Amino acid sequence: MRRVLQLAEKGRGKTRPNPMVGAVIIKNGRLVGEGYHKKAGGPHAEISALKQAGIQARGAEMYVSLEPCCHHGRTPPCTEAIIQSGIKKVYVGVRDANPLVAGKGIRRLKKMGIEVHSGILKKECLRLNEVFFKFIRTNTPFVYLKSGMSLDGKIATTTGESQWITGPQPRALVHKLRNEVDAILVGAGTVVKDNPSLTTRLGKRKGRNPVRVVLDPECKIPLSAKVFANCREETVIYASRTGLPLPRKKSLSQKKVLVLNFDCRNNEIPLQQLMLELGRQGITSVLIEGGSQVNASALRENIVDKVMLFMAPLIIGGASAPGVVGGPGIKSLQEALNIKDMNVRSVGRDFLIEGYL
Repeated sequence: MRRVLQLAEKGRGKTRPNPMVGAVIIKNGRLVGEGYHKKAGGPHAEISALKQAGIQARGAEMYVSLEPCCHHGRTPPCTEAIIQSGIKKVYVGVRDANPLVAGKGIRRLKKMGIEVHSGILKKECLRLNEVFFKFIRTNTPFVYLKSGMSLDGKIATTTGESQWITGPQPRALVHKLRNEVDAILVGAGTVVKDNPSLTTRLGKRKGRNPVRVVLDPECKIPLSAKVFANCREETVIYASRTGLPLPRKKSLSQKKVLVLNFDCRNNEIPLQQLMLELGRQGITSVLIEGGSQVNASALRENIVDKVMLFMAPLIIGGASAPGVVGGPGIKSLQEALNIKDMNVRSVGRDFLIEGYL
């Protein structure tokens, strides 16, 4: 099953909105076939593994990270191919949360006399497809909150200088993550101050640019900002308050920017409502790359699933230098958010602290 997970990882960033899946076929203790889901619409992992195994699949065992599908989608059901192949046992990492499958695939295999065992490395298989499971269950995207900071938790100096607190390796890792998510979300302050392109840059490798979601309730962002350059249909989503001035709305429309209007409170976009709307747009994952105020709003509205904090070996200081999370803060430690399943690893000279809310 660990080999299955390694194979599935090869599809990261390429299978959306489908999950990443790997499959291995073993006969008499020998590997006879393996495969993974390479892209949405392409053959599923089980089919690739069966094709490689050929007639050796008869009487063999299959290991697969996710319950085989039993319905017709863009590809035929994997359960029928497994049955026809003569596989005698199937070991499943985790059941599929998709209502079209949800245990039906396992029941179909058992009904046809195939021995099935599920829950093999279940936690690891759930983590592998955490984006898929969140989206399929809630119709809202899985949300990452990313920030770079100093040892004393500052994301900029008192003068606002922030490029670059962390080194080149964390930046490369962030571009890799951009290549994997469906959307990047930033606030107007970040766009006005840094004028970022919010594109994916992977060196010689060609990456994909996620949808750029910009929060601008007060219409602060100049229309000449880089984030509005070279737009295609729905490559930029502009979230603003209800009653956007008509000239601005027309200019954004001409740039092929999708405008979403919300009733704002305290000049803040309601992020839970925004996530519901992004889910309706088919966006399964969002990377927040905002400043301290956007981070505070995201945490307060409970939309964040995972935090990724890059910590540089620097001390910046300054009472007025912004920290990772702004806003009014909390009054009691009992209100503090607990990070679970935390992991710390070095990335170049810096450290990455990851965990779940």
